[in-house]
Amino acid sequence: MSEFSKMTGLSKETLRYYAEIKLLEPVYVDPSNHYRYYDNGSYLVGRLLVYLRRFNFTIQEMLAVVNDESFENLEQLIKAKKRGLEAEIERIQTVIQEMDDFFEIRMEDEIDD
Repeated sequence: MSEFSKMTGLSKETLRYYAEIKLLEPVYVDPSNHYRYYDNGSYLVGRLLVYLRRFNFTIQEMLAVVNDESFENLEQLIKAKKRGLEAEIERIQTVIQEMDDFFEIRMEDEIDD
């Protein structure tokens, strides 16, 4: 698992957790030493999961993507996440502007006093 962990960028703990919740299961577990083996398909799914985590997907959303073996809805899901992030950026920019406005009003009040 150590080599696979390095290749995918997923920690050993994350790989164990993903196997436990059936998000990314090894293709074989050696019964004598419990070493987990993965294949090329597992590598591709592992790399996809790294991106989905970076894109702020929840575990449930990642499960839905992985269970949809055709990845038919992946583009729409990523676009929806992008729209959500853009909305969050706008919200944060509004809050920042409100903070700036607040300090401007306070400064004006102090000058008027």
